[in-house]
Amino acid sequence: MKIIFMGTPDFAVPALEALIEEGHKITLAVTQPDKPKGRGKKSQFPPVKVCAVEHNIPVFQPNKIKEAESMSKLKEYEADIIVVAAFGQILPKELLIYPKYGCINIHASLLPKYRGAAPIQWAVIDGEEKSGVTIMQMAEGLDTGDIITQAEVLIDKQETGGTLHDKLSVEGAKLCVSTVKSIQDGTAERTPQNDAVSCYAKMLNKQLGNINWDSSAESIERLIRGLNPWPSAYTFYNGKMLKVWSAEIGKNVNGRKAGEVICRDGKIVVAANDKELVLNELQLEGKKRMRTEDFLRGFNINDGDIFG
Repeated sequence: MKIIFMGTPDFAVPALEALIEEGHKITLAVTQPDKPKGRGKKSQFPPVKVCAVEHNIPVFQPNKIKEAESMSKLKEYEADIIVVAAFGQILPKELLIYPKYGCINIHASLLPKYRGAAPIQWAVIDGEEKSGVTIMQMAEGLDTGDIITQAEVLIDKQETGGTLHDKLSVEGAKLCVSTVKSIQDGTAERTPQNDAVSCYAKMLNKQLGNINWDSSAESIERLIRGLNPWPSAYTFYNGKMLKVWSAEIGKNVNGRKAGEVICRDGKIVVAANDKELVLNELQLEGKKRMRTEDFLRGFNINDGDIFG
């Protein structure tokens, strides 16, 4: 089929590559504008643009896809279907009905659960046992379109937002190829979502990572994993931000305040409101990420100190 592919980050790249490998004609790749990154603020291509350029696919980077000029430009390219994966802008109705088979979206959750911007991370933070990928027929609402196909992925007890992202990205690529084939063959079935059991995965921000030690150790440990690698969970020590990259639940708290440090056997242990949390990997502001035992070789943290 002739496909317009719309996507921006790393998550979308495997799907684009899989469609190319399957022999579909990608007539256009639509992605977000280049953005400055790094200390030098040098402009960098979004990952989808990098992939498209490598395959000699035309690239379109509109500031706002809803503008008449953007729509006019996009319609210069033929498409039987539009495939969307983490594009980053809401599509207008005019675009949803433009191609013969409409627009389909690769969404990183088992819809109707976790509609919205950050389904991967919230599944980990909320302690879900499984996540997955949904290919849906796009509608005007936010992730409300009919479900075409789904694939489940189990969430490991050590799963991070980053590792689950990578799993779902690969699974989404495979499911996208088979779904496009079923649409082309006329065998695809569409099932309306049950709005009554939906939930919203709100956008992540850096403030979300500020650890509240007066929470359960389990919820803090899940937060640490869910926000790894971005925006990361953190606390404060002596006025400096201390990122926590990895932790595990320890013993019950005995007479310690929430956030109080317990130095034990060369480890940093912090009291939550019910149990202790053993910190395995840390990063002090301006320093490298390191294992706790390496961290303690260069920094003094005393029993009874308070984090937060």
